[in-house]
Amino acid sequence: MSESFYTAYRRAGDPDAPVVMAFHGTGADEHQFVGLIQQMWPRAGIVAPRGDVSEGGALRFFRRTGEGVYDMADLATRTQRMAAFIGATREAHPGRPIQALGYSNGANILAAVMFEQPRLFERVALLHPLIPWTPKPQPALDGLPVFVSAGLRDPICPPALTDALIDWLRAQGAAVEPLITDGGHQVSQPEIDALQRFMQQPQA
Repeated sequence: MSESFYTAYRRAGDPDAPVVMAFHGTGADEHQFVGLIQQMWPRAGIVAPRGDVSEGGALRFFRRTGEGVYDMADLATRTQRMAAFIGATREAHPGRPIQALGYSNGANILAAVMFEQPRLFERVALLHPLIPWTPKPQPALDGLPVFVSAGLRDPICPPALTDALIDWLRAQGAAVEPLITDGGHQVSQPEIDALQRFMQQPQA
């Protein structure tokens, strides 16, 4: 069963509330955003998978061969696996919006799934993503709300690549809400505040 592909934190939440899926950064685990989600959306369901790739003991969602250098074949395989997991999660919560947030490596796997199957989600938030390739055109992104945050001083995610991702998403028709701060790779309070506003917007 696709829902069993990953060890995951799960909380049912209220049946009339969205399900928030959370994807952690390298070295964290499925609990990284649980407290934040519970604080921001106390009625929401939560599904947070644990990365199943170990890089020197640090959990990730796909392999890489260096900083910003991805094993693209492995990423493709794990993108399909994650898409199946998200699809199964959606089927397990019929009628409930699926909202997703990911940070760093978690944002990258979330983005990779979104590029392939954007209609798995009602809303997506990418915190400090690093997408070092140009995705193929995806007309099904039209109208999808996507939040993208980054830091101008981020040593891992070059601002030029963030700008390229935002431009690409807009070209697909996504409803992009960017937030570029003066910070580094850590998620800042202004990002958290903007994320809460974004995720709590009424569904169109």
